[in-house]
Amino acid sequence: MMLKKILPLLLVALFVTAIVFTSKAQSAKNKYVVIGYVGGYKGLYDTTMVDARKLTHINYAFVDLQDNRAYLRHRRTDTTNLQNLVKLKKINPDLKVLISIGGWAWSNNFSDMALSDTSRLAFAKSAVGIIRQYKLDGIDIDWEYPDNKGAGNIFRAEDKQNYTLMFKALRQQLDTLEKETGKKLLLTAAVGGFKRFLQHTEMDKVANYLNYINLMTYDYLQDSLGITVHHTNLYASKKYYTRDDANDAVKDFVAAGVPRNKLVMGIAFYGRSYRVATDSTNHGLGVKTVERMRGSGYTFIKDSLLNQNGFKYYRDNGAKAAYLYNAETKQFISMDDEWSVQKKCDYVKKSDMAGVMFWEYVEDKKEYLLNEINKDFKKSR
Repeated sequence: MMLKKILPLLLVALFVTAIVFTSKAQSAKNKYVVIGYVGGYKGLYDTTMVDARKLTHINYAFVDLQDNRAYLRHRRTDTTNLQNLVKLKKINPDLKVLISIGGWAWSNNFSDMALSDTSRLAFAKSAVGIIRQYKLDGIDIDWEYPDNKGAGNIFRAEDKQNYTLMFKALRQQLDTLEKETGKKLLLTAAVGGFKRFLQHTEMDKVANYLNYINLMTYDYLQDSLGITVHHTNLYASKKYYTRDDANDAVKDFVAAGVPRNKLVMGIAFYGRSYRVATDSTNHGLGVKTVERMRGSGYTFIKDSLLNQNGFKYYRDNGAKAAYLYNAETKQFISMDDEWSVQKKCDYVKKSDMAGVMFWEYVEDKKEYLLNEINKDFKKSR
């Protein structure tokens, strides 16, 4: 008699448990990564501004590379910065903190380091040593660029294969640490968001070692043409000759054998600015430049320039890119804004990509764009 009373209750409990489990599984499946680069390369960083609840990963930029070793150039402030970033896990226990090695200014020594098994192993052990010491979650490599000139860095044809071998060595050392600690460790890469990067690497092989591939779909500058362009456009513009855009980058990486679910869309938290020679019907877009001007972070752009001080806001609907133009001073500013970020997040969801990343947190202290990212991704959870 007692069994007859208990059985229906057990069935109800099992049914509710199944619903909860399914709901959690769907939530996890629909969760997108939001990777924020935090720049400590200038010294002490105000980590109190970083809202850990709005991020899944923090990439600490940058760790240098010297004598085939990962190297904290500003050890005192780097140590403080890393310790403070790890403390953010008290707010978001799921937050992952990685070191990003290299960057535009510190990529000079990658080619030499990657030349031999011995030097690659030394580098991998030193990088993983930093992870062990500071109790971090992984390594991001920003080599700009293999077998290609960046900021005057050393490069050679062998970089194409050595780039792959470097990641193999890193993954092996991370696997060793995983076995010691039982903690899953990540390996990611920031890569050029253009086809030329693919021609100098073996991204289909590299992808086997990586958790995420962060497409730098910004800084699409065309200085050689001497005209103003969108620096972070989602699609090609019909208003000028477009060499690079995010959509083409995604298609090219997929065609090269990179899984979509490892690709991360890049968002710029800053603007690029030029002074132009003449006015135009396109409000400064696609016309001859006179000089490149200092760019600004998005918080400053939104609070001080957007439809203020002579600047007017425009959209290139085909490119899904926003820009400002001051007809009096002939200053042109290309940037991501809430509208273009929404278009990128929609693209990520429709394309089955892993999520988004952005450079760099301090450029939008009021988190206008980060809030937009979180709002857009919550729609699909």
